[in-house]
Amino acid sequence: MNGIPGGAGPGEDAALTRAAQAGDVSALALLLERHRPGMRAVALSLLGPGTDVDDVLQEAALVALRRIVDVRDPEAVGAWLRMVVRNSCRTLLRASQRVEPMEDVPLPPDQVTPEQVLQSHALRDWIWEAVETLSPALRLPVVLRYFSTGITSYREIAEACAVPVGTVRSRLSQARATLAQALTATAATAHEDAIRRTRASWLEAHDTLAAAERGEFGKVVKDRYSADVALLTGGERLGGAGLLMAGMDSDLSAGVRQRPVHVVAGRSLVVWEMELINPADDPDHCPPGVAWIMTLDGGRFDRVSLHHASRPQAESVPPAA
Repeated sequence: MNGIPGGAGPGEDAALTRAAQAGDVSALALLLERHRPGMRAVALSLLGPGTDVDDVLQEAALVALRRIVDVRDPEAVGAWLRMVVRNSCRTLLRASQRVEPMEDVPLPPDQVTPEQVLQSHALRDWIWEAVETLSPALRLPVVLRYFSTGITSYREIAEACAVPVGTVRSRLSQARATLAQALTATAATAHEDAIRRTRASWLEAHDTLAAAERGEFGKVVKDRYSADVALLTGGERLGGAGLLMAGMDSDLSAGVRQRPVHVVAGRSLVVWEMELINPADDPDHCPPGVAWIMTLDGGRFDRVSLHHASRPQAESVPPAA
């Protein structure tokens, strides 16, 4: 924070934003505090008085942690923060009306490569340290909501975690409150290199698929997965290592290939988001994507939960006249 002025103008906002984008924890905290009144005013105007306002402000702070690097006009960071609050409020209102919420965390543009996403959006070490302090039940919804790219709506998270949507909202609310304290407690301590860990997981995802195409997926499972690994979908255990290998072999035999598009890697939880590429003669063999949601125990994957992306809905064809 050395050299950052303490005023309240756009120049000071720009200095704080650039420092936060460079990883300065205290700069981001000060930035959020400076704009809290305006953010709260937006939430109150959309939601009215109540506990939802504090919940939305906590959500906006977590989105800011993840997306501060996206701010292209540092002097306009206040407007960006208020937009984040506005989007969170609208998502909450849609959810309360039982309408599927839209994504409030924008996806990177198509021309951005996974490697560029990794460089610009890899979690700061101290954020991961705070996430790791959450219980497994709270950690998974938070990681999916804020750090995945394809499993961010309440409905999708509920399907991946095999719990009701209301439980997802409750767990996220509890996790946000816990993280607010954990982030403060862990900001000044030494942490592992999250970027290095995420890079290694990208490589492992690519190497795993390459080994599978060479017919060596069984060796990968033996080396990296626990002997009693559980394969799940929708919260139900389908089988173990044998089924995991059989499923991979079946897809490859059918001409289906996977391509990593996003990786989230912590000490205890890893998410590989894959694009599924179907053969030309069977374009509907598999859904468009799958996420490998994996937990680790003793350095080995002990649970693999597969969450498939929804198939695109076919356009209705009007009846012939």
